[in-house]
Amino acid sequence: MSGHSKWATIKRKKGAADARRGQLFTKLTREITVSAREGGGDPEANFRLRLAVQRARAENMPADNIQRAIQRGAGAAEGGAQYEEITYEGYGPHGVALLVQTLTDNRNRTVAEVRSIFTKMGGSLGEAGSVGWMFDPRGLILVEPGKGDDPDEISLSAIDAGAEDVLVDDDGQVEIVTAFNDLKHVQDTLTAQNINVTQAERTMVPKTTVTLEEKGMEQTLRLIDRLEELDDVQTVYTNLDLAGAEELLASMS
Repeated sequence: MSGHSKWATIKRKKGAADARRGQLFTKLTREITVSAREGGGDPEANFRLRLAVQRARAENMPADNIQRAIQRGAGAAEGGAQYEEITYEGYGPHGVALLVQTLTDNRNRTVAEVRSIFTKMGGSLGEAGSVGWMFDPRGLILVEPGKGDDPDEISLSAIDAGAEDVLVDDDGQVEIVTAFNDLKHVQDTLTAQNINVTQAERTMVPKTTVTLEEKGMEQTLRLIDRLEELDDVQTVYTNLDLAGAEELLASMS
């Protein structure tokens, strides 16, 4: 599982995301605006925008907010900042790789804030390409089986649709990993079978993972959390093995 998806899922279960809902809406608005600017304002014709809108709806973002963000990006509404996408790469305090994806209207501010957090939390900001080679782009789909649904049958449907890997967690949630360009096809196939897709996104999956003892894992998770608190940061990916992270987060809270 990608570090980001696992970390985000754990925090959502613990309710941490609700405490930052306003900030979450800011990040979602940026993603919708940029997606509409790049590919047009029709979610059916712009897959990136469709994913952004789906996530916004899953997070209960008001429909009016979504529509205004689309209109700004598509040029139908005046005003709004011009955002650019920048990915920063670095290492945590124990050599764990981190990819930090941002949408910013001021790259000088963003790099200063990101570098400051890396330094204060015992990590280091690296050069472009320093850790990116450790990750592969993939599609990620999460499915919540409905009453009476068999996770194994869902897994088979995903594999038949072209999924590369399928995992079922202890709660029965099905995680499906696809090739980067197959995400839309697999999602559409599952949706057509009335399978409850709760999340679909393009992600970065580490080629190998790093295991740390509890103290090192806690330091790394706190660094990730601090980075995600920045408005300009959209997503943080890591190659940290997050086995046991849920229990650790409970103690951290």
